[in-house]
Amino acid sequence: MIETHRHGPVLSIQIANPPVNALSEAVRRGIHQAIEAAQKDDGVSAILIHGGGRMFCAGADITEFGKPLAEPGLSTVIDAIEASAKPVVAAIHGSALGGGLEVALGAHYRIATASAKLGLPEVALGLLPGAGGTQRLPRLIGVSAALDMIVSGTPISGSKAQELGLIDRIVAEDDLLEEAVAFAATLKEPRTTGERTVAFEADEFDRFVEHNGRKINGLDAPRACIEAVRAATTLPLAAGQERERALFHELMDGAQSRALRHAFFAERTAAKIDDLPKDVALRPVGKVGVIGAGTMGGGISMNFLSAGIPVTIVEMAQEALDRGTGLIRQNYEATAAKGRMTNAQVEAAMALLTPTLDFDALADCDLVIEAVYENMDVKKEIFARLDGIARPGAILASNTSYLSIDEIAQATTRPQDVLGLHFFSPANIMKLVEVVRGAQTAPDVLATGMSVARKIGKVPVVSGVCFGFIGNRILDPRLEGAMDMLLEGATPEQIDRVSVAFGMPMGPLQMIDLAGVDIGWHRDPTRIESLRDALNAVGRWGQKAGGGFYDYDGKRRPSPSPAANAIIDEYRSRAGITPRAISDKEIMVRTMHVMVNEGAKILSEGIAQRASDIDIVWIYGYGWPRHTGGPMFWAQQTGLSHVVSALERHADRLGDDFSLSPRLVEAARNGLTLDGKQAG
Repeated sequence: MIETHRHGPVLSIQIANPPVNALSEAVRRGIHQAIEAAQKDDGVSAILIHGGGRMFCAGADITEFGKPLAEPGLSTVIDAIEASAKPVVAAIHGSALGGGLEVALGAHYRIATASAKLGLPEVALGLLPGAGGTQRLPRLIGVSAALDMIVSGTPISGSKAQELGLIDRIVAEDDLLEEAVAFAATLKEPRTTGERTVAFEADEFDRFVEHNGRKINGLDAPRACIEAVRAATTLPLAAGQERERALFHELMDGAQSRALRHAFFAERTAAKIDDLPKDVALRPVGKVGVIGAGTMGGGISMNFLSAGIPVTIVEMAQEALDRGTGLIRQNYEATAAKGRMTNAQVEAAMALLTPTLDFDALADCDLVIEAVYENMDVKKEIFARLDGIARPGAILASNTSYLSIDEIAQATTRPQDVLGLHFFSPANIMKLVEVVRGAQTAPDVLATGMSVARKIGKVPVVSGVCFGFIGNRILDPRLEGAMDMLLEGATPEQIDRVSVAFGMPMGPLQMIDLAGVDIGWHRDPTRIESLRDALNAVGRWGQKAGGGFYDYDGKRRPSPSPAANAIIDEYRSRAGITPRAISDKEIMVRTMHVMVNEGAKILSEGIAQRASDIDIVWIYGYGWPRHTGGPMFWAQQTGLSHVVSALERHADRLGDDFSLSPRLVEAARNGLTLDGKQAG
């Protein structure tokens, strides 16, 4: 775990705990013992701490989360580093994150490569840096820069760190160890960060809160981070660390951190496929085909192009092909304009794209993704045609969001090679991919689908086959509840306000407006069979038309719509419904609790492997507030018995097809989780 070497008078301590050099108990103990031993060795004049392999240190050992912390704790180790009578240098390459950066902050000097990443991302787990990070960082780089790093959790480069004063010098990666040893050998005495004071302006904290109010509103960890940094401006190091520790434990015991830690582990668990052999060989994917150059097809293509994987994109008409490839370039150039890509990277990505009208050009692709509109007949026709063109062993995938992968697969002579890869819009940005496993999908095809999704930076979740898979199936009762309550007397603003107050980015009716009120509409304005038909018949198709349930200005900002409300009133009157007052609590039940009930049914049917997979789908695909852990975790924390009783209270308004999930009822009655384990 720790390797020590002598370089003349310099003792190097190498963290050797692959793959990320996590600060396990053995690593902490090894560093502590090596620092102590160096104090007693007259032949050592300076100490160097560096990481083996690809990085310095990525922080805490996540396998120790939730367990009693064994001594020495990280604070003890870092305090010993800072208290060293001999100069300590941290040499950073790769990543120095969380506790890893805190170790470097305890050192007296720091050198790094320009490309190194330094950050304190604990806020993403609902925590703050608990080993002196909130006290030492502002002493080095000032309040504003420290707040930016700690509250956002976003890493900075070695070059940026040098600008801020966090890094003393930048060296080439190949020369890091040699330069670090030479630098350490020149040092005569320690330079203790903890003895520094923090210079700051009187209104610096207020300005930061005002500027970042929308991002941090309602979140416990950013508030605690700000308070901890404030302590660094008024307290000596030891007292500031005490305040930091108290805030850390307060957060650790809080609901938001529990939820965020759940989401962290749930994302990693989602990558595991329970009944798949661990040694299953993946199919090679060196070239990808995409059928359809529309919004989805173009976005899907960008994911692969950005990952350096060649894409052949096929369309039926030149105009559509040109429009699609033009949009891809436009999106890349917009990213470059924001400084997130170079022009050379834009051209490199575009050079990997082969646009064509020739369907036969897909013959040498390893993976082909169909991304045309939701029509089963069209998709089956495409897959039958693909079956005769694609090479043996090629994976054939559909981006369908609702339709049966099994039915699509039957259009081929190789259903074992077929699966769903359901990207979410905009596909080049949204992280979620539902990897849909058909009844005959081969194990290596499923494993390859998951692997490819991760390779292009997505968060994949396995789903079985049902209408809407995991995410959209759970969405349906949410949308139905919202539509029903409109007719019963609620306003669009009231229904959506409940979801937004909970932490969702938008309410269900705003979501319909964004997606398009006309999705699935029969296009006959004389057939008014639903409220959506009534809106569509007069061209209120949502944001794209300037109006749906809301009116939209030129920047697509919503405002209450007298026209939409008049249509709702008229339709309600024609349906013979007398409006009534509807409480926010009822809206919660009929737009949120119903999702939990549907999720429990999905688990019972084996559509999702585990409750936490449903949470990841909704966090990454629909903007469910991460700090509540996802719908299933939220329900568990709220109390399943409360969810069941609320649904029972409103059952008469949930439609003739509504039924309580037996799994949900059983879990509530017997104190179980929705995965059938003992709760607690």
